[in-house]
Amino acid sequence: MTNKVDIDVWVADLRFPGWMDRWHAQAEEFNRIHPQYNVTVKGLDFFWFPKIVAEEAVKGNKPALAEYYFYSSHVARDAINADGSPLFKSVAKAVGDRTEILGEKVVLDDLHPAFRDYYEYQGDLDSMPSVGTTSLLFANKQLLEKAGVSKLPETWEEVNNVCDQVARMQGGPSHAITWSNHGTFVQQAMASQGHYFVNNRNGRDGRATEIDLSSTEMATWVDWWRQLHRDGHYLYAGRIPGWAETLEAYRDQRVAIRISSSNDVNYMAHAAQMGGFDMEVGIFPYNDKVPFKGNAVAGTSLWLTDGLEETAEDGALAFLMWMHNPANAAQRHKDNSFVPITGASYDLLKNEGWFDEHPEQAITYDDMLRYPSGVIAPKTGLSYPPSEGALHGDFAGAQDIMCHAMDDVLARGADPTARFAKATEDAQKLLDDYNAWVTETPRDVPANPNSSHGVEYWTDVEPYTADDIENVVPLNG
Repeated sequence: MTNKVDIDVWVADLRFPGWMDRWHAQAEEFNRIHPQYNVTVKGLDFFWFPKIVAEEAVKGNKPALAEYYFYSSHVARDAINADGSPLFKSVAKAVGDRTEILGEKVVLDDLHPAFRDYYEYQGDLDSMPSVGTTSLLFANKQLLEKAGVSKLPETWEEVNNVCDQVARMQGGPSHAITWSNHGTFVQQAMASQGHYFVNNRNGRDGRATEIDLSSTEMATWVDWWRQLHRDGHYLYAGRIPGWAETLEAYRDQRVAIRISSSNDVNYMAHAAQMGGFDMEVGIFPYNDKVPFKGNAVAGTSLWLTDGLEETAEDGALAFLMWMHNPANAAQRHKDNSFVPITGASYDLLKNEGWFDEHPEQAITYDDMLRYPSGVIAPKTGLSYPPSEGALHGDFAGAQDIMCHAMDDVLARGADPTARFAKATEDAQKLLDDYNAWVTETPRDVPANPNSSHGVEYWTDVEPYTADDIENVVPLNG
């Protein structure tokens, strides 16, 4: 067939084994089903994806769809063409009231509520969630049973008690618990306590202009974390972020508990198999001294470029919906333990017995649809905890700053109050720089400041990749 309509899709290459192969296979299958289209997927550098897209767009080079990491949503929303017009348009508005596009069922109303919450901005779903994760607690069942622990801890106080029990074990692990020094866990700790990192309702009622990394909620989290470390319960990897090191400690049974991303479920299960023990999975522990307010999510979403010809836009939207049909979304969950992003994909997995065979996988969907046991749900009109993560400029830089502050507290004994006050000052400078740049007319796009267009940016740390995890737990090798 001649005169096919080209649909270019740019995604961040996460470098998991087979990651881009699956993307290319999906494009080929869609092209087979819709032979009038030619979808081509291009993998770009994960760490600088927003920067590459922004700088290419003002040169006139732009895809039909671009996949952004969740906390880069603000950068995507601010992205422009050479004439200063917005680069992207709302997916929900482009779909309108259609129930199918080119025969592909529209699934926007079936998205997992927590992820729809996160990606909605002022009532509009700008982008399509494509990958979803949350934070979970993984435990060594045999070590906890030997320590006399019969129930996974759900609160910070329960974690303290479990750690004490593990410490009293004869021949037990060197430490009870570990997790990476990474912003995703700080976000969950703040969300559960109801704290906003930035003003204007976490940047959701308007552009954020103030950031606070020294709040009461942050101090409470930092103090609890530091005390676990001082008591000898928490194993600090000694580096930022330390994903591979904490996974290795869990595999080798040097800890009884590891907190990590739900993206790690498959890796954690394989680590337990390598270590010769059984794995249990629970929720990220919360501070039960204050009301439980919400959850934090992570992942990616796909953004639709504005100004496409109607046939190209329909093709791009059809590809989005096809990618999220029950079979494809369910397979994405199986491959990488991502949250089933739609209700239909969850139901498919459940009905075919997937969760009976892999009960540890169900929590990745269920966890964010309910409040923890013992928590009285607030009268918010929602039946589930909201997921209203921070939207602001230079999120990657702020994460780098907060993780270095925590590193100083844990590794060098820095005073938490003074250190996080300094972190707030440093993060505010990054936010101010971004806001000054983004409001320039005309805007000098290549001069985007600091780390504002980076993902997982670290000032003095080697970037980590999926290869680091594979070296510890060769799930795909």
